Amino acid sequence: MPRRVPLELPHPRPPLRLRLRGRARRAPPNARSGARPSRFTAPLAASAAAELGALGVGASVHAYCVRCGLLVGDGGSAAVASSLVYMYARRGVVRDAMKVFEEIPERDVVAWTAVVSGCVRNGQCAEGLRYLVEMVRLAGDGGTRPNSRTMESGLEACGVLGELNSGRCLHGYVVKIGSPLVASALFSMYSKCDNTEGASVLFPELPEKDVVSWTSLIGAYCRRGLIREGMELFQEMEESGLQPDEVLVSCLLAGLGNSRNVHVGKAFHAVITKRNFEDSVLTGNALTSMYGKFELVDVAGRVFRSLHQQNAESWNLMIVGYCKAGCDVKCLELYRELQFRDKDEFLCDANSLVSPISSCSRLEELRLGQSAHCYSIKHFLDDNLSVANVLIAMYGRCGKFDHACKIFALTKLKGDIVTWNALISSYAHLGHSNSALSLYDQMLTEGLKPNPATLIAVISACANLATLEHGEQIHSYVKEMGWESDVSISTALVDMYAKCGQLGIARRIFDSMLQRDVVAWNVMISGYGMHGEAKQALELFDEMESGSVKPNGVTFLAILSACCHSGFVEEGRKLFTRMAKYSLEPNLKHYACMVDLLSLREIWTPPRSRRYGFGHASRT
Repeated sequence: MPRRVPLELPHPRPPLRLRLRGRARRAPPNARSGARPSRFTAPLAASAAAELGALGVGASVHAYCVRCGLLVGDGGSAAVASSLVYMYARRGVVRDAMKVFEEIPERDVVAWTAVVSGCVRNGQCAEGLRYLVEMVRLAGDGGTRPNSRTMESGLEACGVLGELNSGRCLHGYVVKIGSPLVASALFSMYSKCDNTEGASVLFPELPEKDVVSWTSLIGAYCRRGLIREGMELFQEMEESGLQPDEVLVSCLLAGLGNSRNVHVGKAFHAVITKRNFEDSVLTGNALTSMYGKFELVDVAGRVFRSLHQQNAESWNLMIVGYCKAGCDVKCLELYRELQFRDKDEFLCDANSLVSPISSCSRLEELRLGQSAHCYSIKHFLDDNLSVANVLIAMYGRCGKFDHACKIFALTKLKGDIVTWNALISSYAHLGHSNSALSLYDQMLTEGLKPNPATLIAVISACANLATLEHGEQIHSYVKEMGWESDVSISTALVDMYAKCGQLGIARRIFDSMLQRDVVAWNVMISGYGMHGEAKQALELFDEMESGSVKPNGVTFLAILSACCHSGFVEEGRKLFTRMAKYSLEPNLKHYACMVDLLSLREIWTPPRSRRYGFGHASRT
């Protein structure tokens, strides 16, 4: 038997005071030489340790300061403590920095600035802002006022957190106390909070307007969707003699992509191509993302292939773009191409891995989906909630409910409503309606509230089972939540009531819809057709044609089925020939429906050269 190695558990980190006792035994050089550290030398040693990254030496200095009583009493103890706060914060040990700060009896502006800036620098902006607010409050009672460096750190925290109201309060306080040299920090805060009004007012007051400040201002306009103003500022910057860099160009491209302004986006693409900005990976990725948002994935693909350098973001953007555009085959092809490259050259992150798995789900490509699942396990991405949810949906759509349920059981404890929706919708999609309703009831028992996506799947299950009572309960919940205006939910309710034989209720819901897409029209027409109400279906189809929604292939299949069920041969033939008006090409289902329709009267028409229609009928 192999020798068993005892498992060594990591010991919890001892408190700061206990660690300092051990540090005190290892004396710093000046102590070993017999000289005692003073309130003048200790801050210098702590600052040097901070700059050199010598946390151990800094902790030893702290220990000797405690041993020698340099942190108590008057005459420089605040300076010693402030240097220790700075040292710990500079080395990323913010928790110890805050502990030292809390033990300072009388805090000067240096100590406050050290803890505020240290927190902000280490990503704990909320703590830094809390300390600054406390400092301002104490300053009102005669305490120490913040200086410009303290205010800059606080304003930086507001910008990172998006706390515009807090930033405005600090702005007012700066004006009140007359603190100079914070115009740049105020401008940065307003820009990060996307407050273009405040940023544009402060922009002329900046001591130096470089490309970075122009990028901050233009970026704020772009994030707010004010593309025209952003482009005008871009032109103004160029007229001032400054040349844009790739960061500014990428910022404008991102704004153009969000605005869906294809014409301006293409024009700006021509400008940056002329100036050779397209060779940059950052700019190339921004162009790929922009055309992906325009749903011009072919153009995005050409930009992607033309990049001289590609990074992981380039591949991930293109994979996600193909998936969002519904180009599932191309999405999987690019994903497979990425897998065949050097093993560790480019890796998918969790967000981009969701796209190929979603494409596998829609195409029911089980083997590729399993391959992506293996990739997620190998690279420790299977614990990601989004990846787990899409894996549940993929296995469910492919009929592998045993795998889907295993992942669901592991995920539901940390999951959300999306996790439940993935399995419920998979059951409903494949006709396992009883399982969908049972899982829905279990979800309610565990205290989760359904969202619109949940209700659409459950209403579809009720429609398949024609369970009117259960469907009416869900309809009542929809009314209670105020979701009747949701087009998808209303369409699902129309379908459910129609399949349950309640055409009157279905029509009332349909008529009450403020917006109707082509799916809603198709469902109502199909509902009339399945119950032999071809006359009402034809009237509704005429109403649809007179409106703004154009019929599609599914619409014609529904109305042809209605004519077939009621024996409306001539009306069906006319509708079939009308498909050419909308540039729709009949598929196998349309032809099969016409064969059934014509066979009702034993009508046969020999093949003609015309693409649509059956010409003049001849009785056999």
